[in-house]
Parts: sequence; C-alpha cells; structure tokens
Amino acid sequence: MAREFSRRGYALALLARRAELLDQLASELPDTVAFPCDVTDSAAVHDAVKRAGPIDVAVSNAGVGVMGYASKIIDQAELMMRVNYFGMLYLFGAVVPAMIERGAGRFAGIASIAGLRGLPSASGYSASKAAMQAFLESARVELAPLGVRVTTVNPGFIATPMTEKNTFRMPFLMQAEAAARIIVDGIERGARVVEFPRPVSMAMRFARLLPSPVYDRVMRMRR
Repeated sequence: MAREFSRRGYALALLARRAELLDQLASELPDTVAFPCDVTDSAAVHDAVKRAGPIDVAVSNAGVGVMGYASKIIDQAELMMRVNYFGMLYLFGAVVPAMIERGAGRFAGIASIAGLRGLPSASGYSASKAAMQAFLESARVELAPLGVRVTTVNPGFIATPMTEKNTFRMPFLMQAEAAARIIVDGIERGARVVEFPRPVSMAMRFARLLPSPVYDRVMRMRR
C-alpha cells in the first residue's frame, strides 16, 4: 500500500516496529519519512504522529494472526487484540481529532473477512477483526457529519509473510500488489466498506445469514 500511495503522488509517513525494513522502504520512495514505532504503545504512536505533521489519510494496517483452538490460544488472543484492535485505536486517537478540527480527513482500518463470523481455529483473530469492524462502523456514522470519512477494509487471503505459515488451503489467494490497488481505490473514492475477493465475500455474507445450528453443522462438516 505504501508503494501504491506513493505511485499516486502521496507524501508518506510510515510507522512500523521493524526499523531496518521500514527505513529500507522509505529510502525507495519519494517524499517518505519513517518512524519506527510499536503500535501497541499508545504514547509512541501519538509521538510518531506528532512528528509526522498533519495527516490527510491514515491507514491502520498492523496485524498478527495466530491459528488454534480457542481453549489453547488465550495469550495469543490477547496479543491479537493488542495489535489488531488497540493498535488501530491508538492511531485513530492520534490522527482523528486534528481531522475533526479541519473538517476533513480519511481513516481506514484493515480488518478482515474473517471478522464477519466466528471461524473455528481462528477465534482470537476473528474476534479482533470483528471488534475493528464494529468500532469503525460506529465511528463512520459519528464522523460523517464532521467531514471525516471512515473506511473498513475486509480482505480475504493475501500473500504476505503472515499467511506464508498457513498450512491450510487459502481460496482466492491474492498478491499484495493487486490487493493494494483495490484498497487504495476504495479509500480514495470514500467507500464505506472495501471487501474482496468477491466470491469469498459473498460466501461469508451468506454465512452470516445462516441460523446458528445450521452454521455450526456446516463448520463441523468442513473440519
């Protein structure tokens, strides 16, 4: 996404915890500065945003995912909430007040199709993404009259280091470059929700309509 935004002429401020990778990327893009920062540290996020200056478009993209039975991943579930959900909240709190003052701005959170319904072996991840979706939906309604647009992004499987460790089949796996174009297109047009790929989106949207006994039976059959 950083490369895609840069290609479209944006000046960028990049936040991530791995300084060497962050600095390398920033050195390859024009008008780009890097601020090594752990998104689970609210003070560090606020400091980085202050150093970056006025933000027109903010994208919360930090995320971790750990698969496993709900009874065995409590510690990892806490980590996923800290990174995926609270990391987004800290960025939101750091950038949105200034957007409200200006009466303009865009905030996007990268959630997941996995947040549309609880998935077996992905309870912690699904929960963190569902929390993001609920927060962003509420914020979208609240901030629209104030000139600030909020976009929820629900991707399916994207080929990234996070998904490389998955041992299960990932239908409609997309390359990061293609996904970035879809996401940035959606943010620029002010979309409320950007959800892709369509077949996976439609399947999960249909799953949300299933009565719980039917959903449970279908999920057990797939395991």
